[in-house]
Amino acid sequence: METETLMDELPPATATAVEQPETPLQPPSSNADDGGVSQEFRTPEELVAKSIAPVKREYLRPPPSRPSTNNNNNNTTVGVENDDAAEAKRAPLLKDKKSKRQIKRERREEQKSPLHLCPEVAKSGKVSACPYGDKCRFSHDVEAFKAVKPADIEGSCPFLVYEGPCSYGLACRFAGTHRDDVSAPTENLPGKSSELNFFNKDTQKLLWKNKMKFPKAEATLKLLGLKGNPKDKTLADNGENGQVAPKEPATDTKIDSNVVANDSISPSISPEDNVDGNNLADDARPLKKAKSSVNEICSSQVSSGLSVQGGVPDGNFGVNKSDPTADTMTDSDKSLKLHPREKKLIDFRDKLYLAPLTTVGNLPFRRVCKVLGADVTCGEMAMCTNLLQGQAAEWALLRRHSSENLFGVQICGAYPDTVTKTVELIEQECSVDFIDINMGCPIDVVVNKGAGSALLTKPMRMKSVVEAATSTVGTPVTIKVRTAYFEGKNRIDSLIADMGSWGATAVTIHGRSRQQRYSKPADWDYVYQCVRKAPKSLQVLGNGDVFSYVDWNNHKTECPELSTCMIARGALVKPWIFTEIKEQRHWDITSGERLDILKDYARFGLQHWGSDSKGVETTRHFLLEWLSYTCRYVPVGLLDIIPQKINWRSPSYYGRDDLETLMASDSAADWVRISELVLGKVPSGYSFAPKHKSNAYDRAENG
Repeated sequence: METETLMDELPPATATAVEQPETPLQPPSSNADDGGVSQEFRTPEELVAKSIAPVKREYLRPPPSRPSTNNNNNNTTVGVENDDAAEAKRAPLLKDKKSKRQIKRERREEQKSPLHLCPEVAKSGKVSACPYGDKCRFSHDVEAFKAVKPADIEGSCPFLVYEGPCSYGLACRFAGTHRDDVSAPTENLPGKSSELNFFNKDTQKLLWKNKMKFPKAEATLKLLGLKGNPKDKTLADNGENGQVAPKEPATDTKIDSNVVANDSISPSISPEDNVDGNNLADDARPLKKAKSSVNEICSSQVSSGLSVQGGVPDGNFGVNKSDPTADTMTDSDKSLKLHPREKKLIDFRDKLYLAPLTTVGNLPFRRVCKVLGADVTCGEMAMCTNLLQGQAAEWALLRRHSSENLFGVQICGAYPDTVTKTVELIEQECSVDFIDINMGCPIDVVVNKGAGSALLTKPMRMKSVVEAATSTVGTPVTIKVRTAYFEGKNRIDSLIADMGSWGATAVTIHGRSRQQRYSKPADWDYVYQCVRKAPKSLQVLGNGDVFSYVDWNNHKTECPELSTCMIARGALVKPWIFTEIKEQRHWDITSGERLDILKDYARFGLQHWGSDSKGVETTRHFLLEWLSYTCRYVPVGLLDIIPQKINWRSPSYYGRDDLETLMASDSAADWVRISELVLGKVPSGYSFAPKHKSNAYDRAENG
């Protein structure tokens, strides 16, 4: 007998009926994963001891058998290829590699196809609206575009909530819901009005031409003795060569006692470009002898008592840094520069902190988490070298939504000069409340360049990076580390006593080593040990395996000195964890409520990436990446023991309705079907494979 819940609403491809038997299931055969004993005959306690989710017996089902590839009625091919198949596909590509000129020519020809309608023509519906005329790279054939345009998606245009017409016009996949004024011209995308930190084109051109000047960074590096060291390679040396980082600089011994106020030099561009008409020599005040050392000043910044309670520093939020009026006000009042001791700090205590998450932690996902209760959000990790090269894709990671009232960005670099220049540029161009320096990233491509976890093996360079960054900008600087590089050789406890004197506002400790990755539970006992050794002026945050309000409460109870817990994978699997912590309850969320969250994500994604076909498929791609995590969630009502732990492996089970069963699938084909519920049918020949390579999804039969 089929359940009669949402079967009628699911796409045809989903109608591979999820039959729920009227009689209890037969015990599934034993296998190696279950240790040779069927889960049907195990007690819940025995299952938990084996890190298997104790799903109630009446919901268990045998694991579904899947072919290596899955072709449904839409010719959709999804799944993860094995190494041999992937190598066979790459072989002809390597043999007939196209030149850059050929790729560029093919891209231009593709842009001329009817599917790529000129944005200006699509916006207004008039061919004469394009200022480039016949020289435009895109098609101007409106009728041909309408003939090949995919069918509209059900629902209303995500930009109807904003004033004015949708700027995607005819190209919008919801064009049928547009108002009568859809053809009216508009200057800016209405959906972008609530986003901040757009990359300035003039700044990008200066970075491309290597004409950007960094007066604050240069002064700080010179003051700390880090300028001109051949071992401290600059952007050109460590940008894309992939070399292993050299040994730490020999200058990390003593710090000069002479300091200069960080705000005494205004960040500006090359004098020969003469953008604001100011002379750099006039902006820089002469160096003065300070009463205390750099370390003492950094320490006093933390202990000064200035903080931002759950908000953003005055004068930062929503400010357009390129506003000429703001520049005039700053230049006319140089005598009122903030003393280093007057820097404002961020108070992280007891706030719900969404960790920076690569790929999935994008702006739409952070908006979802804000709606569900997150207090602090942080952008995805951006590489310093890419930012200094003016790469637009990297700068897009720093984008901020107006709902993110306490927002930071995370950067990753190997050397003091690149990190210092980056933080100066970010403070100049972006509206952020804090800047986090990643010193724990375990990815090989990052570590091989001397960044991320590689810095854990070079404590003197860690010190140089943090001191240089905090001495350059007034924005609070935080750092994120792991327990160690090698398993069993923890070293953060020996460094944390000095981190406050480096100038850091807070440090987040992930309770794992770089070598360990996620193979074992996070070592919270060691995190507690580090917290107790830290100076009172330094806020210490813990990170690792927080998956319920019980985990949160236990960590706060075991170590009251802990400022807060950063939530990472727990938010990916169930973003409503923030609601659970604030309301102190286990939320037995229904499949309908989970679908509403996915719909919110889709709406936020369309507002961010666009409502045309390209924006729809970009939103779908990142939604599918997220669904590759959400399938690990097991509903509270299906468990014999709660709460669920993040390291539990879930068996195959039926949900309480068809949609819940579909959401529990670890098949990429089913993730695509879920995406069709909120974003319409996928294009013909659509393929998807999750970016992350965890054991659960790196199987050839997946999909």
